[in-house]
Amino acid sequence: MISQNIKKALGMSVRLCLIVVVWFIPFTDEFVHADDSPRSFALPQSDDGLPGAGPIRRYDWFQRLWKSRRAEFAKEAPKKQGSVVFLGDSITQGWGPGFKDHFPGLNAANRGISGDTTRGMLIRLKQDVLSLNPSTVVILMGTNDLEEGASPETISGNVELIIAALKKHNATMPIVLCRVFPSSAEMKRPAAAIQKLNELMETAVRGDGQITVLDTWTLFANEQGDAKKTEFPDLLHPNQVGYAKWAKALIPIFATLGYLETKPDDFRIEPGFRSLFNGRDLTGWGFRPKENKPQYFSSTSTPDGRYVALNGRLIVTTPAEGRRFQQLWTKEEFRGDFTLKLEFRATPNADSGVFIRRPQLQCRDYVLAGPYTELKKYRQQDWNKLVVVVDDNVAHCTCNGEVLETKFKLPESGPIGLEGDRGQMEYRRIRIRRD
Repeated sequence: MISQNIKKALGMSVRLCLIVVVWFIPFTDEFVHADDSPRSFALPQSDDGLPGAGPIRRYDWFQRLWKSRRAEFAKEAPKKQGSVVFLGDSITQGWGPGFKDHFPGLNAANRGISGDTTRGMLIRLKQDVLSLNPSTVVILMGTNDLEEGASPETISGNVELIIAALKKHNATMPIVLCRVFPSSAEMKRPAAAIQKLNELMETAVRGDGQITVLDTWTLFANEQGDAKKTEFPDLLHPNQVGYAKWAKALIPIFATLGYLETKPDDFRIEPGFRSLFNGRDLTGWGFRPKENKPQYFSSTSTPDGRYVALNGRLIVTTPAEGRRFQQLWTKEEFRGDFTLKLEFRATPNADSGVFIRRPQLQCRDYVLAGPYTELKKYRQQDWNKLVVVVDDNVAHCTCNGEVLETKFKLPESGPIGLEGDRGQMEYRRIRIRRD
């Protein structure tokens, strides 16, 4: 279990491709039967009086699948209490019940139904999701609504209602909202419509500390904003490569929520180096505002929850505002020659930086966010090694052995710092050696 401090910090880090309006929702009992008889899993015969707006699919194949999948959900519900629930359509269903073994040890429930729309998910929300009292809900939805001709505004309105119901059920439960994946105009899902939907959803959740927005659109989109056939062979559904990338994007979020990677690694510092981060709390680190007295910490998180120490990682959480610039500095100042080593991991398109005596070396999801987009050894959504060698106030900087900067000029003295901007960044094994 994670501490209240961590939960508070994680609250600051939760937001992604959807909408939040705290609204009373009258459908929760009216449109869901209390029993588990077959009739309770069937699609209502008419749209009249149903919540939300926009399309509800009524093809014969879909009604059969909707009913059978929901009956399966009910059978496994006792084993899935308190689970991480994935809610969505065929893309979510495609994970399968075991999530392709990408999240070992995670109690996860797949609540995806192929062909479903946001309105369909709204109708089944209480019985399929809320009844599990989930610990976290991961949402990806809206692509089928676009195929059926719904406007981005209509879709985002349904998403608002879904999120409002989740928040009403549990006002502290983390919600991970994935930006709608790219597809193609030939699949009746043009890039402009998907981008508009993502923009509406992100605007709606901005500032909500319960929601983490994960940039799964930039992760997959090509230069035209469409899906790549190497990852989406039919330009809609991910293949094994696509699911692996989605999983790697989620793992850092789950680790920060305390569900995965729950113990520090067994790394041993090299002779001659000393650690700048103890892995347990923020001792030795703090804020250095220009006009106020510095504030240093010994707690596991900063008061606003932006920086969190957890299981050997110093985490810069995703800002609720979408982007927020903030720096955390060492109390210690560094002069002379030294070698700084650390490892970092970024969620898709995350942006951060490492300050070396105050000048900033960009530290980002390089392939997506730049500026070092041509790196061959950078590992997206995985741990990367950053080495900075300072000689006569000039730094030579590498990532996984590839050169970032050869003549990075520095002042004579200053602290080491980390920046927060967008997305989630994690740092570990931060150590230094005087040369």
